[in-house]
Amino acid sequence: MSPSKFLGIPDSFSDHGPQVDHLIDVVHWFMIVLFIGWSVYMAVTLIRFRRSAKPKADYHGVTNHASSHIEIAVIIVEAVLLLGFAIPLWRERTDTFKLVVQNDHVRVRVVGWQFGWTYHYPGADGKFGRIDPFAISSTNELGIDYTDPNAADDFTSPILKLPKNIPAILNIGSKDVIHNYSIVPMRIQQDAIPGKEIPMWFTPIKTLETSVVCGQLCGEGHGNMVGSLEVIEAAEFKTWSAGLSDAALKANQPKAPVAAR
Repeated sequence: MSPSKFLGIPDSFSDHGPQVDHLIDVVHWFMIVLFIGWSVYMAVTLIRFRRSAKPKADYHGVTNHASSHIEIAVIIVEAVLLLGFAIPLWRERTDTFKLVVQNDHVRVRVVGWQFGWTYHYPGADGKFGRIDPFAISSTNELGIDYTDPNAADDFTSPILKLPKNIPAILNIGSKDVIHNYSIVPMRIQQDAIPGKEIPMWFTPIKTLETSVVCGQLCGEGHGNMVGSLEVIEAAEFKTWSAGLSDAALKANQPKAPVAAR
């Protein structure tokens, strides 16, 4: 039985998701045991030391060391959870990034702003164009420098689209305040910090349409800062990406000068 499933956690849609769910279940079972143990202790204490049974206070207190042994046992279990589960899972996730970068993957810049998300794709060449904050305008909300040859086929999207079964690396950043990019079905989240781009990586294993939320209080519109994620088949993603990349390349071609008459 999975306590997290019983409590309504959504299904996992990422390759590493089952490991996270397993750790969550272990922690839940530990907390259930603690809850039952302390509840029983409180009930016994209330009954045993009620006023009618013990009208006179005992000023000597507990003379055995049972409570100390219980506290030591709790510390040992917590250490096992940290050293045996959490740290190895984090180490594996960190080491996996080196392999992801070396193999076939998809990169997307995720930029948070009050109160939404914008997605910057590198286009067919796989290279992001230079970003110039002074180039930000109503028609260029991320400040992409289209004089950079690498930016010619870059395109942006209000929806994050990713291919199934291909690792995705999202570079998380922000234009204004600190946000948090949280994808619950993928069991992953990352703070979006102004002036930084922090990589977040995972492999979607099922097609999906879901919402992405901001997990960091960022202002009065925080509750409405919801994005969209679509995981589609790899062939469909390739067609979608190639079409927008070609359109961006045509739109960003230098205009030929008009001949004087």
